[in-house]
Amino acid sequence: MKTNKNTHTLEEIEELNTWFEENKSRIPAGMHINASTYSPNLEETIKRLLEQAYTCYNNPKMQGCILLLKQIQKKLTDNND
Repeated sequence: MKTNKNTHTLEEIEELNTWFEENKSRIPAGMHINASTYSPNLEETIKRLLEQAYTCYNNPKMQGCILLLKQIQKKLTDNND
C-alpha cells in the first residue's frame, strides 16, 4: 500500500521479501526485467534490491528498487500462471 507521499510502507517491503522467499524455485538464473534492464544473476539482484528497499522505502526519490522488485515479481508470476 502506498502512502500519500508516493512512498511505500515497511509492511509492503516485508510482503515482497516474503513472496520472494516463498517463490525461490521460480527465480531463474538470469532475466530481462524490462526492456532496458537485464540481470545475469537474478537471485543476487533481488537480494541487493531488497536491501536497498529496506533502507529507502520511505524516501520518495529512491523508489526505483521497489519498482524493479515489483516488475520482477509480476514477470515471474505472469510466466508461471
